[in-house]
Amino acid sequence: MIKNKTSKDQIASGWINGFIGVLLFSGSMPATKLAVMEMSPIFVTIARAVIAGILALSVLVLYNEKRPEKEQFFSLVLVAVGCVIGFPLLSSLALQYVSSAHSIVFLGMLPLATAIFGVLRGGEKPHPIFWLFSVAGSLLVIGYAFAQGISASPIGDVLMLLAVALCGLGYAEGAKLSKTLGGWQVISWALIISLPAMLLLFFIYFPDDLKIISFKGWFGLGYISLFSMFIGFIFWYKGLAQGGITSVGQLQLLQPFFGLALAAYLLHEQVSFGMLGVTIGVILCVAGTKKFAK
Repeated sequence: MIKNKTSKDQIASGWINGFIGVLLFSGSMPATKLAVMEMSPIFVTIARAVIAGILALSVLVLYNEKRPEKEQFFSLVLVAVGCVIGFPLLSSLALQYVSSAHSIVFLGMLPLATAIFGVLRGGEKPHPIFWLFSVAGSLLVIGYAFAQGISASPIGDVLMLLAVALCGLGYAEGAKLSKTLGGWQVISWALIISLPAMLLLFFIYFPDDLKIISFKGWFGLGYISLFSMFIGFIFWYKGLAQGGITSVGQLQLLQPFFGLALAAYLLHEQVSFGMLGVTIGVILCVAGTKKFAK
């Protein structure tokens, strides 16, 4: 009885930590948009990794954390490729072609991508009906993109699709590794693996004139460096490890809702009824996926 209660408490904690992570991630696309409006997408990607990497290195030294095992290195590389480099770079490039509100809708596909890699890399086996709800939420997102005229910005949409795929891989791989290495340790070591190359590129792509960058640009870069690239992952990976990759991963369906609200408030971007309808639709899928995740 005590074991069952402990298991339920752990799952509940997983959902709470996962929700906090999603809430912090929700500001990523609007904040990235603020940054890339005044800085190159490549520099934004590099700078956020460098800032978060230095913070991660400081924390690891402070707590005197032991180095990962050799067999954990490959997983850390996948996390770095998916979450430190792939998603930040591709999404930053995409925001040159689409609005942050449009890109946020694509994030409704992240739960499905995470669940797929959770099965492939994490060995989880959700109920078949789980996939019905997960796919339904993703189809709403894809349908909306085509309804808006995907040919209007094919480059931006393709970049977002690739970004989502890499991010799903990084989420699932990091969650699996968090069970043995620890949540904040996973993202910290992934950042440190990327740090030497990122530091070199940082000076190569450093802006010629810092005076043209406003407070909004620096604020956007600061947010994605601290919260999107480091702090958010501490809660997110812990939540995925506690409650299950496929189950807690569906909380990402809430991310477009929070993200659209922030895009409308910070960037004064138009949020159409179509966007709201799609967002509400994918949110309703959370209940179904939660019930059939195990």
